[in-house]
Amino acid sequence: MIGRLLVANRGEIARRIIRTCRDLGVSPVAVCSDPDADAPHVREADAAVLLPGAAPADTYLRADLLVSAALASGADAVHPGYGFLAEHAGFARAVREAGLTWVGPDPDTIAALGSKTAAKRLMRDAGVPVLPDLDLASVTEFPVLVKADAGGGGRGLRIVRSAADLAAAVASAGREAASAFGDGTVFCEPLLENARHVEVQILADAFGTVWALGERECSIQRRHQKIVEETPSPAVSPESRSWLCAAAVSAARAVGYVGVGTVEFLLADDFRFLEVNTRLQVEHPVTELVYGLDLVAWQLAVAEGARLPEEPPAPRGHAVEARLCAEDPAHDWRPSSGTLHRFRIPGDVRVDSGVEDGSVVGVHYDPLLAKVVAWGPDRASAVRKLATALARADIHGLVTNRDLLVRTLRHPEFGRGATHTGFLAEHDLVTPPEVDPRPYALAAALAAAERGRVGRHAPTPPAWRNLPSQPQKAVFDRDGEIVAVEYGFGRTGVTTNVEVNVVCTAPDEVVLERDGVRTRFPVAFHGDRVEVGSVTLRVVPRFPLPTPDLAEGAATAPLPGTVVRVAVAPGQRVAAGAELLVLEAMKLEHRVLAGAAGTVVEVRVAAGHQVGAGDVLVVLAAGGART
Repeated sequence: MIGRLLVANRGEIARRIIRTCRDLGVSPVAVCSDPDADAPHVREADAAVLLPGAAPADTYLRADLLVSAALASGADAVHPGYGFLAEHAGFARAVREAGLTWVGPDPDTIAALGSKTAAKRLMRDAGVPVLPDLDLASVTEFPVLVKADAGGGGRGLRIVRSAADLAAAVASAGREAASAFGDGTVFCEPLLENARHVEVQILADAFGTVWALGERECSIQRRHQKIVEETPSPAVSPESRSWLCAAAVSAARAVGYVGVGTVEFLLADDFRFLEVNTRLQVEHPVTELVYGLDLVAWQLAVAEGARLPEEPPAPRGHAVEARLCAEDPAHDWRPSSGTLHRFRIPGDVRVDSGVEDGSVVGVHYDPLLAKVVAWGPDRASAVRKLATALARADIHGLVTNRDLLVRTLRHPEFGRGATHTGFLAEHDLVTPPEVDPRPYALAAALAAAERGRVGRHAPTPPAWRNLPSQPQKAVFDRDGEIVAVEYGFGRTGVTTNVEVNVVCTAPDEVVLERDGVRTRFPVAFHGDRVEVGSVTLRVVPRFPLPTPDLAEGAATAPLPGTVVRVAVAPGQRVAAGAELLVLEAMKLEHRVLAGAAGTVVEVRVAAGHQVGAGDVLVVLAAGGART
């Protein structure tokens, strides 16, 4: 029996595993890097072991440190979660060699299936259709997909549409894979554009019983990473479901699989095997809600030698999950870091999160904040419930993909189940709709005035005048757009230059009326940042502090990160849009491009340098840069 479990991971999956430990009476032990020392998963565990450093390569990817942490804490088992070393056969062997229980498949199974190319050979031999591997040195037909051989989650994937871009894509994918999984091996296969991504959840014991717990639809993706998942798939017929589940069970039995895993397929004209993930998937909660079970509890039970019943539980209803991430879809999915001032998601939904009010989100790890999951008796009710919960959520302090998720879930084509991997681009869901910012700015200004009045215990409204006077003016910045509003208080109430009627004001809420419709605007202040509903504003001070002058043509860092590659040198001529350098932040690479043609005058950084947002990276003789 497992008495104390080391959770060799962080964030929401660590909290998820700890929650099951509490239900089962198992003592959980956390590990943490320096930035995670006060993270929720650390405080919720019975004990924690510090892994000094911040970068994954120095902390969560160090098998030796993790095994030492398990032994030092008195743990008798290790759960790897997902990502990091979850599919690393060497780590699994090291755990077992230390006399500890490994909660996962046998190391030899991980080695056989953890390599995507090796797994494809096994499936091909078993008669399952697969995509061909292409020789990286002699690819002639495009587009192709360069993929990391180890790991998953969209890391180390690059679409290549011409031979001229292949070498750079291979190098970039290899760097990203090495950073995320400690293995930079990549391979290449044809790209099936706008295919569906469908996967089957399996669970097997050591006595030959294998469950196939239906399929999940995971086609809504950005950067080849899933952001909306559901079960069952709206596109899979009963006949296809039977074939998929039978293929997944055959694959598991072919390698003597034991534990939880996922067999993934692409659906274009027919199904093609994609890969096997020898771990718990991020999207496992949708399966849990539909089948009424706890997959983590079953992982622990199987690791202890338990038998599965001959038949799995019957599915019931529909579940859909959205991955809420700290990133800006409108700016090339740029990660967002900083303090999460408020995090509240209402409604009858499951929230698996790695954060809470006051959490600091850094640049070293995945931008996933939480998974929000809804169940309903049918697909429409589950989708509606999830979209409503996200739309009503309070998420203050960071830019997130929340609004994109809501737009996706409420799109008519999504409602009809017509999804595929190019869905976001096809329907231009990344570009946010136009929103008039003036009512939001007015609500922020009026709430600020109320805050001032309450703070002074004033008996009269703020800015009230017995005689007509100049109106008050407030200026805000909304993502680079300056929004100015005017208002005043008099005998007839509030006057404003915005075409609305002010119904009532309070320090945390303003109600405005336009064309007979009253709208409530919740307002929250966090320093110079004002959250008005789902709109974020920044207060523009009346007397701004002087800012440092930047050299003309300076290319600055769009976010904090690590320089992984410098592509230019002083004296070099570059065209508009040329790559200047590459930053890594939140386990993804971000290109900094020249905004105009010019000559490189100065390069102020080198590979390995840490930079902050706004730092000058490269100076051109003319023009700027963009990302």
